[in-house]
Amino acid sequence: MATAETTKDISSFQMHEKDTGSADVQIALLTQRINQLTDHLKSHAKDHSSRRGLLKMVARRRSLLDYLKRTEADRYKAVLEKLNLRK
Repeated sequence: MATAETTKDISSFQMHEKDTGSADVQIALLTQRINQLTDHLKSHAKDHSSRRGLLKMVARRRSLLDYLKRTEADRYKAVLEKLNLRK
C-alpha cells in the first residue's frame, strides 16, 4: 500500500518521465513520511527516536521548499497548493 502511494506521489510531481529526485518529488515524499510519523507519534508519545527523525525530515523539507522558492517561485506555489502545506 505504501508503495502505491509513493508511486502516485512521484508520478504527480515529476517533471519528466524518469524524474525521481527533483525538489518537488522529494518534498512530496517527505510530506508523506511526515504525515505517517505524525500519526504514529499521536499514539506513541514517548517514542523520542522517531520524534527526532520527524524533526529532521521537517527541517529537510523546509530547506527544499526554501530552495524551490528561491529558484522557481511558480513551482513552489504549485507544490504548496497540491500538498496543502499552507493555510
